[in-house]
Amino acid sequence: MGRRDALRAAAHAGTALAGVLAAGCTETGRPPAPHPPAAPEEAASPSPSAHRSSSVPGPRRIPGQPAEITHGPRDRPAVALTFHGGGDPGTARALLSEAERADARITVLAVGTWLDEHPDLARRVLDGGHELGNHTLRHLDISSMAESDAYAEITGCAERLRRLTGSIGSWFRPSRTRYATPLVQRLAARAGYPHTLSYDIDSLDHTAPGAPAITGTVTDAARRGSVVSLHFGYPDTVAALPALLDELDRRGLRAVTTTELLT
Repeated sequence: MGRRDALRAAAHAGTALAGVLAAGCTETGRPPAPHPPAAPEEAASPSPSAHRSSSVPGPRRIPGQPAEITHGPRDRPAVALTFHGGGDPGTARALLSEAERADARITVLAVGTWLDEHPDLARRVLDGGHELGNHTLRHLDISSMAESDAYAEITGCAERLRRLTGSIGSWFRPSRTRYATPLVQRLAARAGYPHTLSYDIDSLDHTAPGAPAITGTVTDAARRGSVVSLHFGYPDTVAALPALLDELDRRGLRAVTTTELLT
């Protein structure tokens, strides 16, 4: 190859190299930064539901409160509306929506078999800012059971709550009784619940007395720190809730979760 041919070949190669470099540059003239490698699938961030589940609070011992709680502090302008979790899921959702419309927060003590049938309701309760607890596995007469059977009722519901929410729930309430026996209190503590949750006001809504009667029963007896027993699954209770919350508000009482009432 002559000198002239060699120079022509070098010039052609330089032009091609400049084109390659230009194609690989950003608008600033610098080569683009290399893309980081994709994160491995196992290192992916947890789903939102998994993150929420890990942050659900569990039971806690409340200083100054007895093993069985029936009433909160009387110096706080609030009450806890506690609901036995069972019955028709549509009625439960309607009741939660009514509470949220009034900016009220409630405590739901769920039956384990109800959670088996309607597992989505556990998250629905928590996503509404409410509190979820344990009301035994099958809602049988726990006071009359042998120790092993009663413990299985408590832990059976606790296991379902843990699977659905990441926590065994904030509270335990015994089934078919207002007050826990000493044995049930001990079994609840063994299962991880420092307190059993009773109440000082029974709304009697499970007798289907009509919405006005439910509202009257609760508001006539409600005082600062009251813990009220109500139920999911009864249309009268849903119908009563707006007037009940309005009357509590008129008297300067807010409806809060049981934990908020006590801490």
